[in-house]
Amino acid sequence: MLDSHLADLYGAPTKRLNEQVRRNRERFPDDFMFQLSLEEWESLRSQIATSNAGGRGGRRHLPYVFTEYGALMVANILNSKVAITASIAIVRTFARMKNAVLADRELARRMDKMEHSLMAVNEDHTNTKKQVRLLGDVMRSVITPPEKPKRKIGFRKED
Repeated sequence: MLDSHLADLYGAPTKRLNEQVRRNRERFPDDFMFQLSLEEWESLRSQIATSNAGGRGGRRHLPYVFTEYGALMVANILNSKVAITASIAIVRTFARMKNAVLADRELARRMDKMEHSLMAVNEDHTNTKKQVRLLGDVMRSVITPPEKPKRKIGFRKED
């Protein structure tokens, strides 16, 4: 994503974004961002119909391009309200992803345990029926997570 587009997204001037990137260069390794070459910029500019470099209003410096990692890091170094909100949302998303991974590990552990139990079933198959029911219950609980308790609306009388 171009620096100017990222700046618009985060509600900051491009100049300010690039200034903060230069001040925090150690936070942006090569897989987070890079600067376009003159040839790349000319090619891109002709495709998006930006103003001439020699006239008024054009860019004076070659633009930076940010990968998804760089775009996330920019949210952490900018101080605009949008960037702060984006940074908080990113942290919350990663926390939810971590919890999902941990839940998947628990599910995998339980599935392994059931698989081992099914392999050790005796001849009368009654144990197999129980295991199949248990497997169905586990799968239903994964497909439909438990509902969160709803908060009551209104005033509550103290006991």
